[in-house]
Amino acid sequence: MVSINNFSVIFGQRALFKNISLFISKKDKIGLVGKNGAGKSTLLKSVMGLHKGTEGDITIPKETTVGYLPQEMVHNETSTILEEASSAFSDISVLEERSNQISVELSTREDYQSEYYSNLIEELNDINDRLQVLGSGNKEQMVERVLKGLGFMTSDMDRLMSEFSGGWKMRVELAKILLIQPDVVLLDEPTNHLDIDSIEWLESFLSTYPGAIVMISHDRNFLDAITNRTVEISIGRIYDYKFSYSKYLEQREAELESQIEAAKAQQKYIKDTEILINKFRAKKNKASFAQSLIKKLDKLERIDLDQLDSSAMKFSFPPAPRSGKAVVTAESLSKTYDDLLVFNNVDLLIGRQEKIALVGKNGAGKTTLTKILTNKLNYEGKLEVGHNVDIGYYAQDQTETLDPEKTVFQTIDDEAQGEIRTQLRGLLGTFLFQGEDIDLSLIHI
Repeated sequence: MVSINNFSVIFGQRALFKNISLFISKKDKIGLVGKNGAGKSTLLKSVMGLHKGTEGDITIPKETTVGYLPQEMVHNETSTILEEASSAFSDISVLEERSNQISVELSTREDYQSEYYSNLIEELNDINDRLQVLGSGNKEQMVERVLKGLGFMTSDMDRLMSEFSGGWKMRVELAKILLIQPDVVLLDEPTNHLDIDSIEWLESFLSTYPGAIVMISHDRNFLDAITNRTVEISIGRIYDYKFSYSKYLEQREAELESQIEAAKAQQKYIKDTEILINKFRAKKNKASFAQSLIKKLDKLERIDLDQLDSSAMKFSFPPAPRSGKAVVTAESLSKTYDDLLVFNNVDLLIGRQEKIALVGKNGAGKTTLTKILTNKLNYEGKLEVGHNVDIGYYAQDQTETLDPEKTVFQTIDDEAQGEIRTQLRGLLGTFLFQGEDIDLSLIHI
């Protein structure tokens, strides 16, 4: 259904991928894997036409429908949850209107054997099949079923999108894709914003999905449960395997070991042959034999080892100033949004050097509590930050605060202060930004 042919994406001197080809068929459940920055998200954007390649082409038949869930997107804040999810069916009215037009036209025509009449019949059948898939007769029930599967409650249906966190908004966008059931579903880290119960529901839904799926995920268990094919992007090339992630890892390791052994054996053969050539090439009665060996080496196809991306982030936090024993003290901490009680009478003591995991279902108040601790939300109760405590905060929606037109270097340079400004290139290198990468605008990252 989707054909990627000799496709390349090149930024300056860096080839994100070069002349890759890939075909996605109807029953494929593909796990798209590779290190961060390998080009996985860019490939999905290219399939959607959101990113133009440097060379090659991507072909999608006109009748093929594609759904796409990116990692980040702009949401309609003024709609209710139910209204926004129901917008997935906006094309049903168009299809129903066209179906009525064709039915009226067929009732008045008598050229039953003509090609035009046959085409109308075929189009009407396609429309009716599509309407059946979309469930035009029970839209509201379908919407509520999918939303509840993704963790929403009945009481959430009439609440505005603006009342929910970024994670919950992404669930609505995921629901819209699942509702229209496109022929090809492209998912970029779909479990990022889901709790365990919702991940299990989505896993069950996708494992029996009738169309093709191409999915980026760092969740091994999720990939193994859904995918039947794994495509790795590594240093500009792709490696295609007809099985799920864990089996792919085993096969890839076995292939690399086999390549290494074969390359060693070939190098030994080349070395031994060169010794024979040097030994006999000066002897008249052996010169022709030496020439035949030279020709054999010239024709020998050298074994090239697959290049491995061994890059890894290496960084450390500078020593923090010594704080008091109590980093944060909270007493009777409460938070409400209008009539919604998020949590009540929370007592909390965070001590120096403690490492704490904050867990709970989406909507339980984890992000709200974090924002209160960083003085980004008002609250009721008592909260005291300890002596000499400096709080750093990385938010769930941190990327929304970045200017996509700025380069990587400009973004960091704007924030850096003091001596660290002389070390920015080295700092970016520890986060795997190399060469011209730091001069790319964020929209291309």
